[in-house]
Amino acid sequence: MDKAQKEELLLTQVVLMFQTAALQQMGKLKNPLLDKVEQDLEQAQISIDILDVMHSKMKSNLTPKEEKMFSTVLQELKLNYLDELTKAQKPQAPEKPSIEADGSGPPA
Repeated sequence: MDKAQKEELLLTQVVLMFQTAALQQMGKLKNPLLDKVEQDLEQAQISIDILDVMHSKMKSNLTPKEEKMFSTVLQELKLNYLDELTKAQKPQAPEKPSIEADGSGPPA
């Protein structure tokens, strides 16, 4: 493996590390250390912002393949973040009382 290939591999690993962290923080992936799904949208935004800054600072030095990877990952993360943010801001509809199997339940 030559130096350019090694650098591309290492950059890809860093981007994927932040992508995975952001997806875990959005509640899209299970945190393997805690073995549960948690959501921390503020932390997810920070992970996305870090990738965004790295991308903008490195933009002029990226190969077309690296540029496509960065752009694709950022677009996917931003869309997923917006989706989760929208879900979090929607007021939860009150649950309707369920009707029991025997037909009893709240009066109509």
